[in-house]
Amino acid sequence: PPDLFYNDTESRKYTTSSRIRTIQSNMTHRALSLLSLPSPSLILDIGCGSGLSGEILSTVSPSDGGPHIWVGMDISASMLDIALQRDVDGDLLLADIGQGIPFRAGTFDAAISISAVQWLCNAESSEESPQGRLARFFNGLYASLRRGGRAVCQFYPKNEAQRSMISGAAIRAGFGAGILEDDPGTKNSKVYLVLTVGGGDVRGDITGVVKGMSGVDVVDARRKGKEGKKREERKGSKGWILRKKEQMERKGKIVKPSSKYTGRKRGPTF
Repeated sequence: PPDLFYNDTESRKYTTSSRIRTIQSNMTHRALSLLSLPSPSLILDIGCGSGLSGEILSTVSPSDGGPHIWVGMDISASMLDIALQRDVDGDLLLADIGQGIPFRAGTFDAAISISAVQWLCNAESSEESPQGRLARFFNGLYASLRRGGRAVCQFYPKNEAQRSMISGAAIRAGFGAGILEDDPGTKNSKVYLVLTVGGGDVRGDITGVVKGMSGVDVVDARRKGKEGKKREERKGSKGWILRKKEQMERKGKIVKPSSKYTGRKRGPTF
């Protein structure tokens, strides 16, 4: 887990590495270009670490829509301690994003995350699941952003299944989502999950920013209004059981896998 991996030694090594600082700067500027914020905004920096990305948010020029005000949250106390020593401008919060985003609904104009979300795919105990941690994170993020708010999460998926699990959790939380990959198929590949909260027209809809770009897969699963009444499911039916199991998985509960026998009526006993 990141709170153990990034101890005092690793945190200082990460922050002082010129190579890492350059990569972090490039990815932060890329995320800002995808956010396309026209004016100074209140931004949540998720997995802010020692404040490398936050420094860039604070120094965006007025001609580019800045400077921005930011709040950073991270699970590593060592990283946040270095951020305090570096006297960064943003407010800092020690918190596990896998337990949710602890801010009032509609607080932020935008959110940014660099190299953090992939850590949620690791379950740290038998009582938690990656699906539950991802669900709590994206549900909390969705609530904390204002209507029309935007978010860009850069992450390193281990494989296609992990990539689909992360994007799927965002979509189930209600986001409109687009995945953008820079330098695909190379060791320098960077994946960006581009998200928007409602909004309506393209100016408030970040899927409009990435739509039409090469190598972009846009999935917009937000509610478009009532499209007819759902058929009521009988309690105890297979559909009802599967829906309940999915709800429990979203809450992070351990659920037994479904099979062809799920929801099947048992014969009489003698």
